[in-house]
Amino acid sequence: MNTGFLGVGPSAEEVRAFMPGDALVAAPDVVMDRGFDLAAPPETVWPWIAQLGKERSGWYLPRWAEALIPGRRRALRSIDPALQDLRVGDVIADWGGPGATFEIAAVDPPRVLVHRSQRGALAVSWAIVLRPVPGAGPPRGDGPGAGAGTRVHFRLRLSGVNRRRLVEIGGGLFDLLTIAGLAAGLRERLRAIR
Repeated sequence: MNTGFLGVGPSAEEVRAFMPGDALVAAPDVVMDRGFDLAAPPETVWPWIAQLGKERSGWYLPRWAEALIPGRRRALRSIDPALQDLRVGDVIADWGGPGATFEIAAVDPPRVLVHRSQRGALAVSWAIVLRPVPGAGPPRGDGPGAGAGTRVHFRLRLSGVNRRRLVEIGGGLFDLLTIAGLAAGLRERLRAIR
C-alpha cells in the first residue's frame, strides 16, 4: 500500500532497519511501518510522545478532526509534567479493546519508546523512534540544533494473527489514518508552542 500521499510513508531504509523492540515479536505475521518529519528537535517532540495514549494525553488530532469528538475525549494541547516519567515495566491503557494494555519495554528519552502487549495468542510490539534530521526544523540562529527537525518512525509488529490479510489491509488502513491524524495533530501542537 503506497502511503506517501498522506505524508506518513516510511523510507525503504526505515522498513529494512532493525529497530528497538523488534526482538519482542521475533517472527511477526504483520509489520506496519510509518514515518513522518516534524519541524522541531527530538527534545521538543519527546514530551508529546511520552504522554501519548489512552487515559493519558489522548491521541493527537488536528482541531478540525477533534471538533467531531466529544470534548472530554479530546487530546491534550499542552505538556502534562505528571505524564512524563515513563519507566520500563509501567503498564498503560491501550485502545485495543476492553482491558487492553501496553507494558513499557524500553524507554530512552528523547529517542526511543517501546511498548509490548500479550493478548491471548496475539503478541504486539509498538516502537516509536525519534531521530534528529538536520535542516528539517525552523531556523534557530547558528548555535547547536539550529534548524534541527525530527524524523518519527513507528513500527507495529504482530504475531499470533488469525486473519493475516484482513489485518494487513484493514488494520493497515486504520493504522495509516490514525498515524496521519497523529502527525497532523503533533504538527499543529508544535507550531502553537514556537
